[in-house]
Amino acid sequence: PVIALLLLFPGRAGSFMAAALFFLAALSDTLDGYLARRRGTVTAVGKLIDPLADKLLVSTVLILLIPLGRAPAWAVAVIVAREMAVTTLRAVAASHGTLIAASLFGKAKNLFQLTATNLLLLHYPYFSIPVHRLGLLILYVALFLTVASGVWYFLRYLRG
Repeated sequence: PVIALLLLFPGRAGSFMAAALFFLAALSDTLDGYLARRRGTVTAVGKLIDPLADKLLVSTVLILLIPLGRAPAWAVAVIVAREMAVTTLRAVAASHGTLIAASLFGKAKNLFQLTATNLLLLHYPYFSIPVHRLGLLILYVALFLTVASGVWYFLRYLRG
């Protein structure tokens, strides 16, 4: 909700603060996963919930960016649909005793989604860098990785 409120402020300040908050949320999630792996406290529940938190964070913010004209609705729809499909697939697999852990492919997708979303939140040019255009370019790379990794997860599930 705070990111949504910050986006209501016109100009750079609200966008910058929203991007900073998004960055901190993504960073804290990454550090949490790193610390769990390093300390050996990774759990099956954590393997399911952590990717879900990533998906909710990115999907929610991308949806917020649509009415502002910062993210194309069709691309956001594809990303959200894939995230819902893969989350459902992983839940079904878990109910049958099969854990489909996040893959390197999925982690790359997540990195590109997080980067694109943060740049689209920033929106305004900084130091002559067209931040919004760069964000869209990275979003399209993320979109490709999103679809490709979704197919990979489904094939992995079908192969058992």
